[in-house]
Amino acid sequence: MERIEFASSPRPTLGVEIELALVNAESMALSSAIEPIRRRLGEEYATCVKQELMQCYLEINTGICETVADAEADLRRTLKAVQSAADAEGVRLLWAGTHPFSLWQDQTPSVDDRYARLLDSLKDMGRQLITFGLHVHVGVDSGDKAVMICDRIMRYLPIMLAMSANSPFWNNRVGGLMSHRSKIMEGLPTAGLPAVMRNWSEFVWLMNHLVDTGFINSIRDIWWDVRPHHNFGTVEVRVCDVPGNLHDTMGIVALIQSLIHALSEEIDVGTYQHEYHPMMVRQNKWRASRYGVDATLVDTFTFEEQPVREIVPELVRRLGDSARHLGCLDELQRASQFVERPGWANRQLALLHETGDPVEVVRRLTEASRVE
Repeated sequence: MERIEFASSPRPTLGVEIELALVNAESMALSSAIEPIRRRLGEEYATCVKQELMQCYLEINTGICETVADAEADLRRTLKAVQSAADAEGVRLLWAGTHPFSLWQDQTPSVDDRYARLLDSLKDMGRQLITFGLHVHVGVDSGDKAVMICDRIMRYLPIMLAMSANSPFWNNRVGGLMSHRSKIMEGLPTAGLPAVMRNWSEFVWLMNHLVDTGFINSIRDIWWDVRPHHNFGTVEVRVCDVPGNLHDTMGIVALIQSLIHALSEEIDVGTYQHEYHPMMVRQNKWRASRYGVDATLVDTFTFEEQPVREIVPELVRRLGDSARHLGCLDELQRASQFVERPGWANRQLALLHETGDPVEVVRRLTEASRVE
């Protein structure tokens, strides 16, 4: 059985990954433009602008950052370069969890041996992955703690999904969900809510078992809503749709970094982990995907219903000490703004109601999200 070492992170460092759709500047349809954009960017951006499963979207990664402000500056620099390269190719960047009208059946896979193996295994469930998310890494100091944080943070995942919900369209129709992306991801055999594990040893056993039985090719094929990342020494939160702009994205990043720091501190001082039924998290995740920021969730301690618009300000208040320690209190306050206005999915639907044209919806979203 293979030994999997967790690369310990002595500080709660930060890494952010955002997936953005590539759309034709005229038609606003998805455009398989990743390769010409990467060629224009050259080697300078080879490690921070990456291809994804399909050629119609890309992933932008930060380096290892100490603060949310550092990560925002890193993303802003890369986004400006990507925007410039995309403009030269007649392409725009769409900040949304799904595309409003382009069909998944029409998209072209990236040329990559790993992706080819995945598509051969997943068939249409893999080809449907025309979805765009936000992934946040926060450093932790041991594999055991990473597994414990993944367990403790699960009850908060529906809150993050509700705040970020930004995919009300799927395959050229409004289907009634605020986050279609989350349900599409759940169709994969290694995505959705993670397995409940007690320690790093159990995680290692499970990964080896899945590889040895041919269920996955490598640990990289695990796409849970939250997972330990052994190479980076982080807990990676993957539940979120990509929000509608960089400003809001960094508010959620600040909340996630502050929450993981707070949970790490609780573990260090021996705070008791209250039991909760996994079905409660599944119920809340459904509510979040269905209603977004307008959802009412069930408190896993009191079993009472509470609106997300009340939950978020209270969570921001509780995380104040951690945010001050991490230097991201100002960015954390952005998270409170989510409950003071319509969510991003609601705004997409409002644009459709106003214009009657999904093409115009995409056009306005791409214009409003540009980084200057």
